[in-house]
Amino acid sequence: MKTFIVISDSHGRAGAVERVQRLFPENDFIIHLGDGSGDMRPVMGEFPEKTRVMKGNCDFYYGEDECVIEAEGVRVFCCHGHKYGVKYGLERLVARAKELDCAVALYGHTHIADVKDVDDVLCVNPGSIGDYAEPTYCFMAIHRGNVTATIVRA
Repeated sequence: MKTFIVISDSHGRAGAVERVQRLFPENDFIIHLGDGSGDMRPVMGEFPEKTRVMKGNCDFYYGEDECVIEAEGVRVFCCHGHKYGVKYGLERLVARAKELDCAVALYGHTHIADVKDVDDVLCVNPGSIGDYAEPTYCFMAIHRGNVTATIVRA
């Protein structure tokens, strides 16, 4: 089994990332989906081998545009989502995930936590870890090809 902590949209609120920091050592992957990528520099320093940071529309210097992670035979597409118009629908995100042969698409940008299957791609938005009202993140586990994604209040 491989486990993921997926966060997004911390927007310069380092304390928001610190809220979930205690979970980082015990999970296999730490993913930040952008907009606040600089908030992850200390995490990258401590856990470089398992941390991936995407660049969002508010990030100018740090992060990857997108990446694919393979775990337990499942390919996971990671991006911020703004380049795929996720505020207006998930069709372009799903098309890109399929193009990359991914069964899961992780995205942020909307600040709205959501987990749903769209055309056989599990689309997961962890919401915003930086929101004041209801910060959220996603715990995701992949075991023997099965994916479980759970939205958690931070």
